[in-house]
Amino acid sequence: MISNTIENVAKRNVNNLAKKMAIALGTGLITGLLLIILREYLNSNGYESTWTIINNLFFQDISIEEGSNSIGIFYIIGQLFINCLQLIIVPMIFSSIAIAMCQISDTKKLGRISGKTLLCFLTTSIGALIVAIICGFITYNLGLFNVSLSGSGASEIATSGNPLMVILDAVPSNIGTVIITNGRVLSVVFLGVVIGLCINKLEGEILIVKKLLIDINNIITVFLNFVIYNFGPIAVFVLITRTFAVYGIEHLKPAFAYLTTVTIASSICLAFLYTSFVYLKTGLNPFIFMRKIAKVALLAVSAASSAAALSLNKATVVEELGVSEDIASFVLPLGMTINMNGTAIMQVVGSVFIAASAGYEVTFSNMLLIAVLALIASVGTPSAPGSSMIVLFTVITGMGYNNEATLIAYALIIAINRPMDMFTTSLNVIGDAATAVVVSKSEGTLDINIYNS
Repeated sequence: MISNTIENVAKRNVNNLAKKMAIALGTGLITGLLLIILREYLNSNGYESTWTIINNLFFQDISIEEGSNSIGIFYIIGQLFINCLQLIIVPMIFSSIAIAMCQISDTKKLGRISGKTLLCFLTTSIGALIVAIICGFITYNLGLFNVSLSGSGASEIATSGNPLMVILDAVPSNIGTVIITNGRVLSVVFLGVVIGLCINKLEGEILIVKKLLIDINNIITVFLNFVIYNFGPIAVFVLITRTFAVYGIEHLKPAFAYLTTVTIASSICLAFLYTSFVYLKTGLNPFIFMRKIAKVALLAVSAASSAAALSLNKATVVEELGVSEDIASFVLPLGMTINMNGTAIMQVVGSVFIAASAGYEVTFSNMLLIAVLALIASVGTPSAPGSSMIVLFTVITGMGYNNEATLIAYALIIAINRPMDMFTTSLNVIGDAATAVVVSKSEGTLDINIYNS
């Protein structure tokens, strides 16, 4: 009873957040449009100085020389929000990965089941990334992502010429360099996996570190929820309003191309990837799976959180799809942490959009590297609304996209990304359920009668 009450409260909070985000986006668009009209009127009628005063008071970037004597209220608020998200990147990814590894309790089946589970996660993730690369590459080459942002001045991409260097960089030579920068995603994941598996191996001998990791993860969750729920709507309003006021509506057109591209890629995965995966791996009717898992996807969409849908997902795969209890208990929580197909799609397309908007050239090899970083970075994404935007920043940072225009494009995505966050979360939970069905079938524990009922 108490747990149901807590879940209902959490769901209401998430729904309220969605409404507030929508209201913030709408009011930001309206306010921004009014500011565009005001700016054009003042500048075309000889009142440039008046607009300069307004811009310096509310919108000017105070971190550059031109803003040394400005107040920039909207800039400060928006930047504080982004800084809060960046603040928890390293501890968030590290603790999430380490906990997932050290909480695998059944050591007898660990090697076999975890191997199958991870292989399934990798298979669906690669399929999703291929779709994202194709859709993103087509949109990029059609020029729909191109926009000229003031002061972009694209600098040289700070990545190695050989994409295989990403493998070498995954193992750090100094743990300090990983902790003090947000750009070493692979290294953070590596450390999290290694430490988590070592704790698992030592079992009861390691208690303090495991509890510390759980405490850190809980603190991060509380902090992230506080930032997202309390400041998210305000930040969306501020970011979208400032973007319109400073750069105009013409710069938002490519952002809607981003939304369309993610929607198309995600829809292809929903319609073809998971159905093909279930059918090819089990020989079962995939449409039965999609019909029964639909309500879980709808809950995930409304909550924009894999965690919010976990209990319903587990009940559905066990009671309606015939998956054994032990496999569901292992696969679904692990998938909630490391299987983020929808998030990876969003990060690939978002990174390409940001690169194109910021003036960087995006080659096919760049897109492959982005896909690798997105795949690894998505593993550390917590199942909370808006958290994918934190990891997106690590991907673009890892690619060396770091000029002023990069932050502007990143702010655009933050401002309009809520619908995509909701939609792509449904891919995450469906992927978890599909993997549970496939693994249970391979282990001979899937109840076919329940599945087909």
